[in-house]
Amino acid sequence: MHKIVLLSLAGVALSALATPSLAEDLTIAVAGPMTGPLASIGDQMKRGAEAAAAAINDAGGVAGQKIKIVVQDDVCDPKQAVAVANLIVGQQIKFVDGHACSGSSIPASEVYAENNILMMSPASSNPVLTEKGHPTILRLYPRDDAQGAFAAPWIVDHYKGKKVAIVHDKSAYGKGLATVVKDKLNAAGITEVMFEGINPGDKDYSALVSKLKGAGADFVYFGGYHPEAGLILRQAADQGYKPQLMSADALATSEFWQISGPAGEGTLFTFPSDPQRSPAAAKAVEQFKAQKFNPEGFTLISYGVIQAIAEGVQKAGSTDPKAVAKALKSGETFDTVLGPVKLDAKGDLKDPSFDLNRWSEGKYAAIGK
Repeated sequence: MHKIVLLSLAGVALSALATPSLAEDLTIAVAGPMTGPLASIGDQMKRGAEAAAAAINDAGGVAGQKIKIVVQDDVCDPKQAVAVANLIVGQQIKFVDGHACSGSSIPASEVYAENNILMMSPASSNPVLTEKGHPTILRLYPRDDAQGAFAAPWIVDHYKGKKVAIVHDKSAYGKGLATVVKDKLNAAGITEVMFEGINPGDKDYSALVSKLKGAGADFVYFGGYHPEAGLILRQAADQGYKPQLMSADALATSEFWQISGPAGEGTLFTFPSDPQRSPAAAKAVEQFKAQKFNPEGFTLISYGVIQAIAEGVQKAGSTDPKAVAKALKSGETFDTVLGPVKLDAKGDLKDPSFDLNRWSEGKYAAIGK
């Protein structure tokens, strides 16, 4: 079942920063999949947030307050995400680093918006999250339409005239991303031979593999998460079938290769330009690696969310979530391990950049734009 870690606010309200702060904490909840098939993403978020809080606290905190991290597990399940959101409301926590999966973030955001809680996702990419216009809902992560617009031209350049299939896992994230790619490819003159949904969590995708093989698909774009992508590739290899598979950010975890094995060789995926290469992240990366932890995937983005919230509090001169969100959406630059970043009026990341990554021999690396 889900794991919940709660730390008391000791009856202290997160009120004006001018209030004496001898016992106050600036509490931030980290909400994501701490258990279940996507737990590696939750672990990245948790580690990033905790490291950022420690660094900020060591430097004196935020206007005299120390950051306290509270971890909540939504298992990337929409119903559990709403339950977690309500729990956070009940604990009078005003800031959330999360959620991860778009299918969880979107329903949870309604709870946060209604209760004046600032939520900043380090991972959710479905445009719907910020298109609703809730003033306290933000993300430090590119939208699907930006990621799809990056991936589609590469596919056109390399696979026009070949048979392209598109598969998705029916989730807000997976289907949303697959639909963006489909629309971009169709506009460029490529019509897919398949647009197929799968049931996430299944263990046997051999029927899907047979269908892809029968359609002669040279290239498969997959909108979904790493467990299913790894299984599909492994079961394709069992049938002697090796299409080129491309996916997106959810494959930025070592668990993908643990599932796919050598069948994952050459798999491509898009991801925001690797924050580990940012000069601003050098110290944090060094500290993570000293702990024998590779800050891959969403680790440094979650770190950046904590930094952004802290800087928003400083700029607003308040811990009121609406005031903090307004400061963050002002178009001004704020500094994070990702480098200097800006949000637009909707709460979306401005001018995101991406890498195309390739898995090879159990590791992935950027191969260019």
